[in-house]
Amino acid sequence: MFERLEILIGKKALQAIKKQKILLIGLGGVGSYALEALIRNGFSNITVIDYDKIDITNLNRQLITTSKNIGTSKVIAAILRAKEINPDIKIDGQDMRLTTENIDMILKLDYDYIIDACDSLEVKFALMEKSLHYRYKLISCMGTAKKLNPQKLEITTLEKTYNDPIARILRKKIRDAKINKKFYVVSSSELPKEIDKLGTANLVPSVAGILCVSYIIDDILKSNQK
Repeated sequence: MFERLEILIGKKALQAIKKQKILLIGLGGVGSYALEALIRNGFSNITVIDYDKIDITNLNRQLITTSKNIGTSKVIAAILRAKEINPDIKIDGQDMRLTTENIDMILKLDYDYIIDACDSLEVKFALMEKSLHYRYKLISCMGTAKKLNPQKLEITTLEKTYNDPIARILRKKIRDAKINKKFYVVSSSELPKEIDKLGTANLVPSVAGILCVSYIIDDILKSNQK
């Protein structure tokens, strides 16, 4: 099923992609599109983590949701979708809330890449901090709510972000912890809309999820050129 991809990137790169062990944290607006991109770009060993069930309010932006699976575990829905696309995929689901208390239990499983598509600032910071001690490469998605323009998204480093409230908080946490490392993120420079609630369209989170996977593919291709 990956013949067209192999033409584009070559057999060696495709085989390298298939060997990577990926952890995807969060299956919401960003994570569900990241999962789709992983599946359709040859990644064959994926673990997904989410504690939530599908709600009717998820239908406008989360790829794994339909009017028929409301109330279903997001992890179960993600596994079913992955298997429908690629029956041979190895996908593991952890139906749990990832916290700073249980995160080491997951990280010690030795992943190559981690996509952080979660909503927890504490977990986002912990993933950055613990990347100093574990071998995974991290791509972390910043805020996508209250934004409408996907053209303002980019893959950058945390210190270069602006107009992103989540990134601003994380920058301070990193400075306060005296961590000297570049962290790659997907961030939007669009000013958030001045609204009280976290309004969201699928335009920004969907592209953000795809950019997270683009970062990983680009890193693998660069490694295979050495």
